[in-house]
Amino acid sequence: MAVPMAFVKEELDQLKKEGRFTHIRTLESPQGAWVIIEGKRRLNLCSNNYLGFCNDPRLCAGVKEAIDRYGVGPGAVRTIAGTMRIHKDLEERLAAFKGAEAAIVVSSGFTANMTAIPPVVGKDDLVFSDELNHASIIDACRLSRATIIRYGHNNMEDLEARLREHASHPGRKLVISDGVFSMDGDVAPLPAIVDLAEKYGAMTAVDDAHGEGVLGRSGRGIVDHFHLHGRVDLEIGTLSKAFGVMGGFVTARAEVVEFLRQKARPNLFSSALTVPDTAANLAAVAILEQSDEPVRKLWENGRYFKDRMKAQGFDTGKSETPITPVIVGDSNLAKKFSARLFDEGVFATAIAFPTVPMGTARIRAMVSAAHSRDDLDQGVEIFARVGRELKIIP
Repeated sequence: MAVPMAFVKEELDQLKKEGRFTHIRTLESPQGAWVIIEGKRRLNLCSNNYLGFCNDPRLCAGVKEAIDRYGVGPGAVRTIAGTMRIHKDLEERLAAFKGAEAAIVVSSGFTANMTAIPPVVGKDDLVFSDELNHASIIDACRLSRATIIRYGHNNMEDLEARLREHASHPGRKLVISDGVFSMDGDVAPLPAIVDLAEKYGAMTAVDDAHGEGVLGRSGRGIVDHFHLHGRVDLEIGTLSKAFGVMGGFVTARAEVVEFLRQKARPNLFSSALTVPDTAANLAAVAILEQSDEPVRKLWENGRYFKDRMKAQGFDTGKSETPITPVIVGDSNLAKKFSARLFDEGVFATAIAFPTVPMGTARIRAMVSAAHSRDDLDQGVEIFARVGRELKIIP
């Protein structure tokens, strides 16, 4: 008799055989430039803690104060009894920071896409989606039941051809792209996307998960970076990367945000963001309102590390941001590279298919504003030594 779940072991074994099985490390210290894993202090070059906010004492102080005032949990979804004054404060501050009329905050960046996309398109509509868009965009588009039309990565000729082909479609049309593509570090040509969407009568949405706190004035994001305020219909963001906490949000015109409050299932059926998360995010926004120093330090570190890695002979792709992909190609070699780096005191995780295309496995090195030059020099030296040992570089 067949065992109904025998496929689980078979698929796990296949993942291991293909070098795609992920060994998940456990941190035993706060997230930062250095972390403790398996009892040893290691240089952290793989987190999304761009500005070093995960363990910033100003965020921690804000959390402690808010807990004394509001407790810990909201106790309900936003539409029943879970909206607290602190949630409204965060939404108002985010909207002002982003230069938008209004914002809605949800529990994660993933659910922010679920909040933004299904309410505005449905089964009779079209979504034009960059072929390298994040999984959360893909899943939200699928959930909407709209027809998904993929266009070549950052290929505006292809996008226009597809928009032209469907120009007479009677339903709604939405063009959506990541702002910063997290695996390669390249930036979407948002001005051209907006121009084409306006030309063909489509709505626009950008998921700026890796642009929040990175692009624009004091990290205001890709819309600010390209001076496109008022021309992007939906700006989707995450609070778990540069902001150092947890949560997601959508900014838009006030009536659009009100529409999402009424229609978006994550807002209707999932509990509100916790008080500690909300308070920490408020503190992060306050820091960026006051100074662009953390963002400037991030970019300085990113340029320095990338230049040093290129000088050693590593293939760092075409990144335009502090993200530094160290492309190896073979999945098993990338896993071996990561394991040897770990042995030598560098925490840098291998990334392989299906997260990146087959044959482009890599170590994605993520510097932060918390790293010192000495930290980065030490990281480059270890990368180079292990890279030569594995014949990744000459």
